[in-house]
Amino acid sequence: MLLPRLQPPLRAALASIARSSPSGTSTACLNEAFAALALKPLVFVRHASHAQQGAVNKAKDGPGKRLGAKKSGEQYVIPGNIIFRQRGTHWFPGENCAMGRDHTIYATESGYVKYYKDPEKHPKRQYIGVVFKRDQVLPLPRNSHRRRRLNMVAVKMEVSPTATEPAVTDLLLEGGGIGGRKEVFKVMKKKGERKGEEGRNLKLRPGYMYREANWEIGRAAERAGVNVKAFKPRDRWTAWRKREVRFAKNAEKRSLGRKIGGK
Repeated sequence: MLLPRLQPPLRAALASIARSSPSGTSTACLNEAFAALALKPLVFVRHASHAQQGAVNKAKDGPGKRLGAKKSGEQYVIPGNIIFRQRGTHWFPGENCAMGRDHTIYATESGYVKYYKDPEKHPKRQYIGVVFKRDQVLPLPRNSHRRRRLNMVAVKMEVSPTATEPAVTDLLLEGGGIGGRKEVFKVMKKKGERKGEEGRNLKLRPGYMYREANWEIGRAAERAGVNVKAFKPRDRWTAWRKREVRFAKNAEKRSLGRKIGGK
């Protein structure tokens, strides 16, 4: 790498020696040659790798996040009250509590705060719960009834047997009997039934609807004596072709009407 850099100074030295006049001394010629051979010093510049802006880049000590317990044990809370702020899951939500996306535990029901452990649920986790009575202890025994919304206790309802009496209406079945004869069904009517619902077996179905089963609804016309004509499928292919032709003609009529109106 140094040879190409040495060539220009050498050429300049030789040219200066050749141009030197005979009247000059040899010492002056040599000094001139050495001055021409002198290489320029190399200068290295190191740029800063970190911005120098004073105290801006030093370690920061921001304000505290106010973590920790906000409600103590047996303190009354309402839905939405923050009970404990934390980073991570040092405490887990228990009865009537929930956890936010920043691990904040808050109450979902009105009651009193309880800090407890549940070895049957998890051997090491700590839980925070809310109870409706101050003297209630968490965790609750397994398979025991739970207290839910409105501070109510789930209790099994006792249904009193309803007395029945002989029916006052008869249902006629047209053509449903043997040999095409009419059959008369005696329907037992319960007390308190509305008119038109005699003999209906209404049960609580999915979706919280009191209605009959599908097969019972389908036989309502038979019980009411309504005659329905039997469905004859016939030739569905021909019917579909006629329908397509009819649609095509109607579309053609509409297009002709638009053309005439546009003219």
